Amino acid sequence: MTDISELLGLIPVDEIASQLGVDKQTAQQGIQAALPTLIGGLQANAADPAGAASLEHALEKKDTSLVDGRVSLADIDTSDGEKIVKNVFGGNTDQVAAALGSAPGSQTSGLVQKLLPILAPIVLAWLAKKFLGGQQGASTTAGASSGGGLEDLLGGILGGSAGGSTAGSSAGGGLGDILGQVLGGASGGSGSSAGGGLGGGLGDILGGLLGGGKR
Repeated sequence: MTDISELLGLIPVDEIASQLGVDKQTAQQGIQAALPTLIGGLQANAADPAGAASLEHALEKKDTSLVDGRVSLADIDTSDGEKIVKNVFGGNTDQVAAALGSAPGSQTSGLVQKLLPILAPIVLAWLAKKFLGGQQGASTTAGASSGGGLEDLLGGILGGSAGGSTAGSSAGGGLGDILGQVLGGASGGSGSSAGGGLGGGLGDILGGLLGGGKR
């Protein structure tokens, strides 16, 4: 079963800590907070048919070689990461980082903002490998079923996190509240969970998810 701990195992924590000038534990805690948030933002988009189609298109085009083994920081395109983050969270990236940074026991928003563009290409490549690999041997027709498959994959990852995986202790409990407040609130909605309540409002906010898929 797909679990966020598998994704965490690919992250070059030591390299990231060194580049950002923090100790390994601080980097690890920041990563454990940022990863579920990225996945939650993608899941909320996948709940919208247009967002799901755009995300699927981006995953189909994504080079998955980045996650064939342990990721090297030198192989991460942070410029691409910044575009992904911007398209996932729209104009709310600063608010997401601030909310994560102010949560009890979490890291400063400045650290989270530096982590997001580093982690985003890893997350997308890993999801592409999981999603496209899961389609092999089955129908790969891009149609009505694609959104459900993406939502199930993303929801399963977050569900595993909330169930007590490595990341769950750091980010699981407050993730829904943070995303609901920052993203749901910005759209005038009242979403309170990463899975259910955010979908509609996020579709409006995020619009062109992973812009390459629509432009």
